[in-house]
Amino acid sequence: MQVIMHILIIHQAFASLNEPGGTRHHEFARLLVERGHTVTVIASPISYITGNETIQSHEESGGVTILRAKVYSAHHKSFIHRILAFFSFMLSSFWIGLGVKNVDVVWGTSPPIFQGVTAWALARVKGAKFLFEVRDLWPQFAIAVGVLKNPVLIVLSEWLERFLYARADQVIINSPGFSGPVTSRGAKRVELIPNGADPSMFNPNDAGAAFRESNNLKNKFVVLYAGAHGMSNDLTVVLESARLLDDKNIQIVLLGDGKEKSALMAQAREMNLTNVTFLPSVRKNEMATALAGADACIAILKPLDEYKTTYPNKVFDYMAAGRPVILAIDGVIRAVVDAAGCGLFSQPGNAVELARVIRELAKDKTRAREMGLKGRKYLEENFSRAALVEKLAGILEG
Repeated sequence: MQVIMHILIIHQAFASLNEPGGTRHHEFARLLVERGHTVTVIASPISYITGNETIQSHEESGGVTILRAKVYSAHHKSFIHRILAFFSFMLSSFWIGLGVKNVDVVWGTSPPIFQGVTAWALARVKGAKFLFEVRDLWPQFAIAVGVLKNPVLIVLSEWLERFLYARADQVIINSPGFSGPVTSRGAKRVELIPNGADPSMFNPNDAGAAFRESNNLKNKFVVLYAGAHGMSNDLTVVLESARLLDDKNIQIVLLGDGKEKSALMAQAREMNLTNVTFLPSVRKNEMATALAGADACIAILKPLDEYKTTYPNKVFDYMAAGRPVILAIDGVIRAVVDAAGCGLFSQPGNAVELARVIRELAKDKTRAREMGLKGRKYLEENFSRAALVEKLAGILEG
């Protein structure tokens, strides 16, 4: 007999389908509700992507109850402001969580790692199980990219990481590359629930005419990057590759928001790049339209060994949309793209190589189309969100 539970998710950057950002948790939550579970989410009222405020303090979405905790709202300004935002959510989400009744599992997700403290504390207060999810290796990524430099903060952050791993009743990871690091730091029960996508949200046969028309992209070979514009995303390399492209029919589109976007736009103006278009973030339920307007899609991160462990969400959305992936990330995600035959690899940090790969796909649109459809098929067979929730439900119900 299936066990019916009340699952409480603590997630500052939670995004529902009508918001920009990754919707892994909203999709999983809705599917868990369909299985009969009750799911409550405590989230920030400030979009982590755009910085815009959500007015509702309490809402229902697909049967999921979403409670919004007050936070310090200037997380885009600097590292210190971001830490203040994280700590404010840690405290306010704990206070709201105390009022959520009859909880069986508290699900904390990192980063930011501080909300893991909230999830652990609420689980202990309520006598519930503590599920800790690792979506990025924090603080390792922050140290590698140069955001976290203070030796004292590094020591404290690493202690907190080990504390949470050791006290979690279950750890789940979204990439196989995280398994070794989390177990070496004290995690005992570790299961992989990889990133993926819902293929029903995307139509690989949509040519994206509306998106192209509205953004002056008709008759262009559109290379789209969709996602955060931050330090880790290495989009200056994309701008440099645009400067090197000598085909006026190729247009690079950078869709999204983030701390570095204004600087990137200024750099593009200084470089007189007419083959780069900047577009604002779109809601997840509008992402299918944007991806349909692309001929190929870029996934890129800084050339750091730490990033070889990641399964970026955007790659799975690209595959679900049936678009070939231009992958400037090495490691475990490269193995997925290679196995699917759905894209081309470009050495991270190398603008010359990136420009060459873009040209190669633009010159053979039939091949690009075949790659995209291979990616769609591979995702349906291996990374469909509905199939992944079956494994997640098994872990939770167990």
